[in-house]
Amino acid sequence: MEDRAELDSILPYLPLLIGSSRCLLWPSKVVEALEAMSKGPDHSQVNSGQVLSIAISDMRASLSLRDPLAPFSPQGYSLFFDELLTAADSTKWFAEVIPPLANLLLRLPSLLDFHYQNMQAYVYGLRILGPQQPGMVLLSQELIGALLACSLFCLFPVSNRGVKHLPTINFDQLFASLYESYSEKQENKVRCIVHYFQRICSQMPTGFVSFQRKLLSLEYPPSQSSASYPNADFWTKSTLPLCPFQVYSSGLIEDHPTGALEVDFANKYLGGGALHRGCVQEEIRFMISPELIAGMLFLPSMADNEAIEIVGAERFSDYTGYASSFRFTGDYVDKRSVDFLGRRKTRIVAIDALCSPRMNQYKLKYLLRQYKRLFQDNGLSAGQLHQDNKHDGDISRNEVLLNEAPSTSNETNEGGSRMEVVRKSDEKGGQFMDPKNCIGIATGNWGCGAFGGDPELKTIIQWLAASQALRPFISYYTFGLDALQSLAQVSQWILLHKWNVGDLWNMLIEYSSQKSRGETNLGFFAWLLPSLPHCEAAEPAN
Repeated sequence: MEDRAELDSILPYLPLLIGSSRCLLWPSKVVEALEAMSKGPDHSQVNSGQVLSIAISDMRASLSLRDPLAPFSPQGYSLFFDELLTAADSTKWFAEVIPPLANLLLRLPSLLDFHYQNMQAYVYGLRILGPQQPGMVLLSQELIGALLACSLFCLFPVSNRGVKHLPTINFDQLFASLYESYSEKQENKVRCIVHYFQRICSQMPTGFVSFQRKLLSLEYPPSQSSASYPNADFWTKSTLPLCPFQVYSSGLIEDHPTGALEVDFANKYLGGGALHRGCVQEEIRFMISPELIAGMLFLPSMADNEAIEIVGAERFSDYTGYASSFRFTGDYVDKRSVDFLGRRKTRIVAIDALCSPRMNQYKLKYLLRQYKRLFQDNGLSAGQLHQDNKHDGDISRNEVLLNEAPSTSNETNEGGSRMEVVRKSDEKGGQFMDPKNCIGIATGNWGCGAFGGDPELKTIIQWLAASQALRPFISYYTFGLDALQSLAQVSQWILLHKWNVGDLWNMLIEYSSQKSRGETNLGFFAWLLPSLPHCEAAEPAN
């Protein structure tokens, strides 16, 4: 392993050592414990949640991990595996899942060595993707499985994670919360995770998942690897047409029938409360596709001009409900095809919204902040921004669609290896996509709910950003929200009148200005179309 820059950045956050031969390895006592577990419960005596928690503590001691686990985490492991699981399922877990997981952990050093050898020429190796550092990490699903097994056994060192603004990665809080404040939703979150491990131990998936930090430059001119920050004048003058807008009053973003970029209503810390008590849109997505959790190992919190795009995460679980009603309902077979990198054609972008914005959300400064977040989400390139202004909005969609993010197409139009294509894409700032492969946006009530955003305002903001980024459509899932009952009617009216981005932006700015001055109590839809049935909007607190 000649070039250790990538490894050096992540090594303090891994439970492995560097040996005399410059290879990664486990401490000898950890090897002994894992080898015993790999031979089955009759040999290791790890046959219950209680004994498993003791084995976890022993391995942590062998790794000299001094940070204590969350209080009640041992009781959480015992509660789930010894009481909540049936006796038959518990016996099966310790006989058929723990041994292969132990074997997988024993192979983690060699999996990482192989990973770095393969990624050495392309700078996509596992590393800390720090703030304001656009870049990509490409991991095999097998390596992700090994990393998540470390999370299950709470083997990651955490003492320096707070300094780097890295989210939770071990599963001790997940299990501790189950015991400390039991709820069915928490039990079912754990069931999703346990089901994931059962699946990969019965048949290891062979694909890849990419994690990319995307950056919107705050400087002018922008750097090669990021797009620039559009100002108010840019939006006012845009003459690009609004993209088609489809409203779904029921259904789920992840079940969208055609390929689309799925919006993750994210916390600035990737995963939000997934490994704690959280159980809303982002956390549920991470439970049904646990490979997303791997990004929490190496992706620090997002700044205002950053977004995280994850391509290829497989879905393993089916579910019903939301928040307190969330329930794991069984296995899910993900039938989405894969691209030339072996990634499933599932693209998820994590963007955080303003938290408790109240009246600030109507001020120009904060409107631009939200557009900035969504603009980065939609993958607009620096070239597109300046071309649009240069040609006064007359640029065609086909001319600009080439400035898209890396494609999930099966085909490439150039010779060379798969990784070479991606490398060239990265040199262009991640803007490499054929127009025929451009995909739309599947989204919903981003920044509403617990974050307190105005649903009508947020809807229009997302539509404008997707249109300016030349996305071919936006599919909006309202989740039955009463405040958006007239969304389909309003969007159809706007499209029928052939408004462009600048037209809608200017109307939104006028409304927001009146709202900020206290000149209207109406929601945007009723203000725009007074003939619609409406009631006065709830006034945000000051």
